[in-house]
Amino acid sequence: MPDASIAVSHLTRSYGKRRGVVDLDFTVGAGEIFGFLGPNGAGKTTTIRLLMGLLRPGAGGARICGLDCWRDAPAVKARVGFLPGEIHLYEKMTGAAFVDFFAAFRGGPAPRRDEFVERLQLDLAPRIRHLSKGNRQKLAVVQALMHDAPVLILDEPSSGLDPLMQAELIEVLREEQQRGKTIFLSSHTLSEVERVAQRVAIIREGRIVAIEDVEHLRATRERRMEVLLHQPVDPAVFDALPGVRVLTTHADGCHVDLAVSGNPRALLELLGTLPIDDLVYGPPDLESVFLRYYDRADSVAANADRSAEARR
Repeated sequence: MPDASIAVSHLTRSYGKRRGVVDLDFTVGAGEIFGFLGPNGAGKTTTIRLLMGLLRPGAGGARICGLDCWRDAPAVKARVGFLPGEIHLYEKMTGAAFVDFFAAFRGGPAPRRDEFVERLQLDLAPRIRHLSKGNRQKLAVVQALMHDAPVLILDEPSSGLDPLMQAELIEVLREEQQRGKTIFLSSHTLSEVERVAQRVAIIREGRIVAIEDVEHLRATRERRMEVLLHQPVDPAVFDALPGVRVLTTHADGCHVDLAVSGNPRALLELLGTLPIDDLVYGPPDLESVFLRYYDRADSVAANADRSAEARR
């Protein structure tokens, strides 16, 4: 992408014999919200530290706004609003002193400090040691946003926030995108990423296994449904529906577990004709998304190994 705000090419970093990230390749276009998903230990934090110039690449490189993340680290930091995943704040400072301290690094004052303090309903008067986890997170979010940087790198930004503040943060991110911001969003919460991101990268064991449009991810993900029936029903009636798989059928025939992908309209119409006692339809879980892509990656790797063995 010629207009990419973030460009990563063959980025690799190891910790001695321990794996970090391997041969990462992706770009994030100007004005895009890009989700970065993976379980703990997958390499998300290492990637972010490389983007912020906190780690030196072993191979490859990354650029933000055309600047090398390692060689031009001070200039990169001046263009990025950064929220780390694990925040460590100065306990003896008040919230006001804390944001003033960070504003001073950029020549202060921060132009949008008061706006975000009000949006997130944050009281800057108490000392940080007296703040709840949620208010500490709000303070960290404010320091990332208040400088109006063109690029935002946010690691688990909604962690510790109550549902109302999570919704407000999502709205803030949408508005910042409309103002032209590029946002790199690392999260464990699939629903959060789906609501704002255009594309998502999934990382496993230091390697990116998929980069997908969110619309495609939404159409192909699976949700689990537990159906409790008053009378037994032949599970074949579910298998006949598009996007529905029968996972388990209990011995009494009155308890069926389903995996549902895509639009559930046909399934809901069928359920309306059955003797249902209860129904549990859970949200899409990130683990099932990971497993689908991980299984695909394992299959590709296994086929490559078999091809190499055949050539020998």
